Amino acid sequence: MNSASPPGPLCFCRDCLADNATAARRCAACGSPRLARHRALPALTLAHIDCDAFYATVEKRDNPELADRPVIIGGGKRGVVSAACYIARTFGVRSAMPMFKALALCPSAAVVRPDMAKYVRVGREVRQAMLQLTPLVEPLSIDEAFLDLSGTERMHGTIAAKVLARFARDIERDVGITVSVGLSCNKFLAKITSDLDKPRGFATLDQDDARAMLGPRPVGFIFGVGPATAARIAQHGFRTIADLQKADEIELMRQFGDEGRRLWRLARGIDDRKVVPDRGAKSISNETTFETDIRDFETLERILWRLSEKVSSRLKGAALAGSTITLKLKTGDFRQRTRSQTIHAPTQLAGRIFAISRDMLAKEIDGTAFRLIGTGVSALAPGSTAGDTDMIDRRSATAERAIDDLRKKFGAAAVIRGLAYDGPDKPRG
Repeated sequence: MNSASPPGPLCFCRDCLADNATAARRCAACGSPRLARHRALPALTLAHIDCDAFYATVEKRDNPELADRPVIIGGGKRGVVSAACYIARTFGVRSAMPMFKALALCPSAAVVRPDMAKYVRVGREVRQAMLQLTPLVEPLSIDEAFLDLSGTERMHGTIAAKVLARFARDIERDVGITVSVGLSCNKFLAKITSDLDKPRGFATLDQDDARAMLGPRPVGFIFGVGPATAARIAQHGFRTIADLQKADEIELMRQFGDEGRRLWRLARGIDDRKVVPDRGAKSISNETTFETDIRDFETLERILWRLSEKVSSRLKGAALAGSTITLKLKTGDFRQRTRSQTIHAPTQLAGRIFAISRDMLAKEIDGTAFRLIGTGVSALAPGSTAGDTDMIDRRSATAERAIDDLRKKFGAAAVIRGLAYDGPDKPRG
């Protein structure tokens, strides 16, 4: 690989992009210590870009008073952590951790309720900037994506590594958040590499490095290998990736079938998956966890309406509609109930989403107390496939769209539907 690498710098400054000697400690042009160096820099074109502590970083951007404080994105003592800034992580706070545990670890943290609409807007801004680099952008979530920049060197006038470094610099300057870049030869290695130098990272890994870097890691480091699978594999003597590297491919296939071949290849850093653009979301949903368990139908109904409005807003913002509506409930003892219904035509209207979710909710009211409720829409299609005719009462659809217009003009609080109103004696979800 190295002998076939095209001409290009083996070391450059991530701040001013000037070429530097490979042994340099600081940039000769600007003095920055942030140098990217690797023998394969000119040849590598596949990247994974991940926004650093995305939700928390956006909140710190918008509120400078939070800049030096530990920040947890979440809500309520019975909720879970949606995200945590790097300061909070030093206390042991992690995503999906119960809020009560996070606050016990870091009682000085500022807790900020998630603002998904804002995060979607910022994520979309970053995504548009990615698409200026290459059409081959495969989103994984709101804040991360794979990019394939092969064949773009002539268009950008420089190698992919420099294009990516410039992208990271521009996002920090123009959007006000930071990203980390993992540059490699395939998706598996690029995803791993983007985690090596966070935050504001830029790490490079080629095929020649992969085997040594992966070897000491546990088998569960490979994507798709969860705790149960790792335990099953360990029963056969494979606890580290190095154990898999020593194994024969045919023997792994005999023991684990097609999964054995996948493990054999990934243990060696081999991954033939292509970057597939425009995968799109499979579903759009919203849920909330309560401070105390709720069994009252009317209270759950009000909360469900607000969630339906949020889902509708996201569908409309993404110009999508869906024909499968799903209700999610979680009981006080953490048992989950999921109910779905498919309708004859796609919808993006809150009234329709709520009506169907409400009917499913009514069938679940049996005295059980719930700690979580959510609703979502899947089987997504372009928004143009939905129309007011998907409403039983077309006037209801017309009224909803009029309310949307008023909110766009005067703000979200301009119109509050009666069902969504929480008076002083009504608990909030």
